[in-house]
Amino acid sequence: MSEAQVKPDAKKLPLRPRDAASLILVDREGKDFRVLMGRRHMGHVFMPGKFVFPGGRADPADGDIPAAAELVGPDEQKLMAGMGARPTRRRARALALCAIRETYEEAGLFLGSPVGNGTKPASSHPDWEAFSARSLAPDLSALRYAARAITPPGNIRRFDTRFFIAFRDAIADHLPEGTGPSGELEELCWLSFADACSLDLPSITLTILRETEAQLRDSPALSPGLPVVQYKMRYGRFVREVI
Repeated sequence: MSEAQVKPDAKKLPLRPRDAASLILVDREGKDFRVLMGRRHMGHVFMPGKFVFPGGRADPADGDIPAAAELVGPDEQKLMAGMGARPTRRRARALALCAIRETYEEAGLFLGSPVGNGTKPASSHPDWEAFSARSLAPDLSALRYAARAITPPGNIRRFDTRFFIAFRDAIADHLPEGTGPSGELEELCWLSFADACSLDLPSITLTILRETEAQLRDSPALSPGLPVVQYKMRYGRFVREVI
């Protein structure tokens, strides 16, 4: 069907949010917690120049990648609870694996565990091949599901983003360049929460930063089954829910 044949009302339908995942990496070695932030390249159409966490759009094939360890039960259950009428473990895995893959792609960091020499690549995707080349497999047990945010209608991009938290000591290896192969994030830095909140951030990133800081105060060890905060548009206003 050509554009001229599309009904006018069809053009006005809001974009359907696409599954995405983001990883909030926290350094707990010093006196105060620090968080990893990076600035989006100015060439991006979506949020150019803003400081964000590593993350991106989920690839359904991520759900088939073998892991050194799986999501802990409470986190997997909460992920699946937000999937509507047909939740699947594969989709939950794909979201968590997406967060790990994007963290490598954008920050050059490998969250995983050794799986022995001579392992075959889990996927032809270059990011997962990089894990296999180091005899690493992604470790989902290091992730805690903490937040979800759905981009409101009217934006040029819409994502249904799940935010995970992991500690820096879950990093098994890193690229020597100090950044990821995609070049999408620049100026990667570990900052206190106060300093991170002073950056040029998207409003939802600032909100999730503050939620994460509060969760770490309540559960410094990030116990499984954290309260998950959800932000989405309802009846014309952004609402916060906790599950």
